[in-house]
Amino acid sequence: MTYTNRQWLLKQRPQGMVSLEDFNRVETDAPTANLAAGEVLIKNLYLSFDPAMRGWMDDEPSYLPPVEIGQPMRASAVGQVIASENTELPTGTLVQGMFGWQEYALAKPDDLIPAMALPEGTPPTMPLSIFGGTSLTAYFGLLSVGALAEGETVLVSGAAGATGSVVAQIAKIKNCKVIAIAGGKEKSDWLINDCKIDAVIDYKSENVEQRIGELCPNGVNVFFDNVGGDILQAGIEHMAEKGRIVLCGQISVYNDSTPTPGPNNLMKIVVNRVRMEGFIMIDFMDRIDEAMNDLVPWVMEGKISYREDIQEGFDNIPATFLRLFAGKNEGKQLLKLADPA
Repeated sequence: MTYTNRQWLLKQRPQGMVSLEDFNRVETDAPTANLAAGEVLIKNLYLSFDPAMRGWMDDEPSYLPPVEIGQPMRASAVGQVIASENTELPTGTLVQGMFGWQEYALAKPDDLIPAMALPEGTPPTMPLSIFGGTSLTAYFGLLSVGALAEGETVLVSGAAGATGSVVAQIAKIKNCKVIAIAGGKEKSDWLINDCKIDAVIDYKSENVEQRIGELCPNGVNVFFDNVGGDILQAGIEHMAEKGRIVLCGQISVYNDSTPTPGPNNLMKIVVNRVRMEGFIMIDFMDRIDEAMNDLVPWVMEGKISYREDIQEGFDNIPATFLRLFAGKNEGKQLLKLADPA
């Protein structure tokens, strides 16, 4: 049987803000015949969108190689096996992996991130949202890199996002005081009412640096930063002695055409003996079971609230990606392509 495979390819390297013109829609035949040993053909069901994907579009050294011009845009996905030469992934199995912006993907055993079967009965969106890379990033970034201790004061930027909201709620589980930074009343209300965060600073209507000082009179012990730029500078200004700054992302500067000047108050880090460290979740791949042993019961017991923003339709893929940089997504940004057979 022949399948027409619609794909969105990376057309060019973005110059500044990523745009719809940076992608090209094509149709080709999916490789349905002559699968090699260990290979499977996957029909994509849901795609995941993350700010880090913007960095994969640049031709610069990073923790993953850049997406090549003329290749499907790299993205995490959940799909269903429709043809298999892999006894561990028989036809019909739901799997997750880096399957990209396309309807059908060929997964090989030696892929950079191999396809993995979903536990039976798992809803297909959950491995991309609350049990996906963003929650694992939150878990290891806060507890391992941030070395969180109970009773500390935690500041989280981008706190209404898929990563930030989990960071904030894990900190609450650990009996910490949590101050969130987010944009707009709707996101602020969700963090207060559903996530039970102590206070939210609305960067769209409040002076962030001033409000951090008012809400954290004894300083911030752990600052989990997803934003960078002026928000990072504001957080540095109010770090407590021996505080830790966890650098997870810099969404405020991902689309800058020229480098944005960094914080000019780094002497605060010296004076207060603050540790500032960046990290990537893949550094902790050998500890995923440890994280899931905590995350699954926390979610199932209602200790962690989450939201999924699910758009639909193959043609909407690039526009859905752009929602991240306009702050339009409410929760983890996903897109539905199809239902499981």
